[in-house]
Amino acid sequence: MAAKAKSSESLLLRYLVLGAWAVFCLAPILWFLSIGLRPRTEIIAAQPIYWPSFSLDAWDMIWTDWPMGNYLRNSVVAVGGSVVIDLLLAIPAAYSLARYNYRFREDIGFYILSTRMMAPAIVAIPIFFLFRQCGLLDSVWALMLVYAAINLSLVTWIIRSYMLDIPHEIEDAARTDGASDLRILVSIIVPMCLPGIITAAVIAVIFAVNEFLFTLLIASTKNAYTLSVALANFTGGSDGIIYNAIALVAFLAFVPIMLLVVLIQKHLSRGLTMGAVKG
Repeated sequence: MAAKAKSSESLLLRYLVLGAWAVFCLAPILWFLSIGLRPRTEIIAAQPIYWPSFSLDAWDMIWTDWPMGNYLRNSVVAVGGSVVIDLLLAIPAAYSLARYNYRFREDIGFYILSTRMMAPAIVAIPIFFLFRQCGLLDSVWALMLVYAAINLSLVTWIIRSYMLDIPHEIEDAARTDGASDLRILVSIIVPMCLPGIITAAVIAVIFAVNEFLFTLLIASTKNAYTLSVALANFTGGSDGIIYNAIALVAFLAFVPIMLLVVLIQKHLSRGLTMGAVKG
């Protein structure tokens, strides 16, 4: 009986600690949401208002006065397209680096990873002139290509590291049955590397959503603005800083990523621990 009571107390203490930690983590998110649903007059009041009133002024503002639908669409197309490009290029490249033996293979792998260490400001101006010559400035397609180029090395390295965990005997058995390298990659390697691929894709999404320098450089008008650049539109002009609109847009930009990570946290944690730190 004493052991059972002690176990119950330990379980209760664990739930209390986890509950406190959950409140601590969710407090900034809920605070942003509360600011976004307040009237602007209450936010800039000289004295703090502990029981704010509810208002949808900021919600109406971002959908009527600003083309928030276009910003959201641009973000989804640019980020989603860049991840698709990264996966289409990174999976064959990672398989080559992980399975084939050829000259300078390790040097090529290190070079691919080293490109991620380059400061973005170094290549910002050349990329700007390149896209201007190609007529791609102020377009979602340019953002898609830039995001894909920025994250391609990291995605390749994560997937390659995960492929190193797969035993060679599985592929040898498939080759004995007459399977080609392409069939082995599509039917065996990719399904077994799925947690690592999901991990790489989610990390690419997070980095692409957070990218601001190239987005601001390439998207010169609202035609190609994403949510990260749209936030800057609420911090100037004759109306001053529109705090409730900033908070609401930041909340809308953050919550989908958080939900995505929560939904696939099993694959994400497994991919990070089993493949991303090897090799």
